[in-house]
Amino acid sequence: MNSITNAPSHFTFLDYSIVAAYLIGITIAGVKLAGQQHSLRDYFLGGKTMSWWAVGFSMVASETSTLTFVSVPGLAYMGNLNFLQLAFGYFIGRLLVAVYFIPVYYQRDLETAYDFLGKRFGLCLRQVISIVFLFTRVLSSGVRLFATAIPVHLVTGIGYRNSILLIGLFTIVYTYLGGLKAVVTMDVVQLAIYLCGAAISVIIILTRLPHGWADVLSHACSGTSSKFDVLNLEWGNSLNQFLSTPYTLMGGLIGGTFLSMASHGTDQLLVQRLLGCKSSQDSQRALILDALLINIQFAFFLILGLCLFAFYHGQDLSALGLQSSDEIFPKFIVENLPPGVAGIVVAGVLASAMGTLSSAISSLASSSYLDLYKRGSGGNRVEQSNEIAGSRFFALFWGVVLVAGGMLFKDTKAPVVVLGLKIASFTYGSMLGVFLLGIFFRQVNQKDAMIGFLMGILCTGAILKYTTIAFTWYGCIGCVVTLGVAAVSRVLWKQDRGALN
Repeated sequence: MNSITNAPSHFTFLDYSIVAAYLIGITIAGVKLAGQQHSLRDYFLGGKTMSWWAVGFSMVASETSTLTFVSVPGLAYMGNLNFLQLAFGYFIGRLLVAVYFIPVYYQRDLETAYDFLGKRFGLCLRQVISIVFLFTRVLSSGVRLFATAIPVHLVTGIGYRNSILLIGLFTIVYTYLGGLKAVVTMDVVQLAIYLCGAAISVIIILTRLPHGWADVLSHACSGTSSKFDVLNLEWGNSLNQFLSTPYTLMGGLIGGTFLSMASHGTDQLLVQRLLGCKSSQDSQRALILDALLINIQFAFFLILGLCLFAFYHGQDLSALGLQSSDEIFPKFIVENLPPGVAGIVVAGVLASAMGTLSSAISSLASSSYLDLYKRGSGGNRVEQSNEIAGSRFFALFWGVVLVAGGMLFKDTKAPVVVLGLKIASFTYGSMLGVFLLGIFFRQVNQKDAMIGFLMGILCTGAILKYTTIAFTWYGCIGCVVTLGVAAVSRVLWKQDRGALN
């Protein structure tokens, strides 16, 4: 990705000053506003006193990252608004989690998402699922962190590794000291910053187009099909062709629903926030707010992509000197934003990244400490006085791991948003299947759930390696396989059925 590396000369001292002020200010504010933590509940769950609206905004910031900020506009530039079909499924999935998952979680007073599995099935399954989460989260967060380095490098000239180190250092500091409350508080601020940066970019594009929004409409509708098309009703000529197309109406609704149920119902990164609300009703409100905002946000960033398409007159990537659609928005930032404004937009890029990275650090630390270390140390035998120190050690450890992981990724011509979703979708379906077994199928025990989970993972891995089936279907397939295999296991191993927890 070296196509626009001559552009950092446009990034002025004022821009660097704005970015530096943001990094220092957000770190200090995060630590100050979080206050002191006296227990694990304070550090990992914000004392269960967080406002539902703050949690809702925080979830939007956590799941957005630079994958949305950079990649989604590129998707619209290269195609149309079909990606919104996946967002429609996201909305449905979140509503299902709010109705069926959250009340069960609050009835059991959970420490983590995987604490539910421990109380329902047993400690072994809780720890296995937690370990799978740790590996998957490290990989997917590494992609997100690398994605942030792309625009930062292209705009400022700072190398990929130095960009990752810069983001990681400041994020680790306030997450380490402030815990979940600092993460949520700063997520709200960072959400406002990166949306402001993107909105400024849209306004500048529209003011520089001769006829403003009319030019966007003209360019978007000039081809054989409109770039404003949202629904793809094509079924293809075969089942394989249908399953291999990622953005169809059925694929988006079904795939998005399963993916969202898994991410918001089983992923500690997001469930941790839901468990930090004052009550199950507040948790449900937060999730519904998130469901509404995330769809609006996806639509906004796709419209930004259409504005860029009009600005560059629909030129191909090669004609623009670009290698990937992920470079389109950074190119605009480098070449067209005035001094000061470029700094604000880059601060927005950093804000989206830091919100996601801090969430990943906090969720990894809570899961590894509570699900693995503390339980392996004999449950509650860990001294209260050592809990905060131990929790912070895990936060520091995972912060370093994530920064190192982000450096392992190389330049890719594929949109990083797709790569990130593929990694998450690999295990999401099987994890969702296990949670559904725990909530709705009372006759299933730990052995059944474990066998179903492992077979679901193997099946999804085989599909990923040997087929062209789109990632949008991974969650659905993995979940169905997990449920089906567990049902067969229940029939075959009736004689081993033990008392349920």
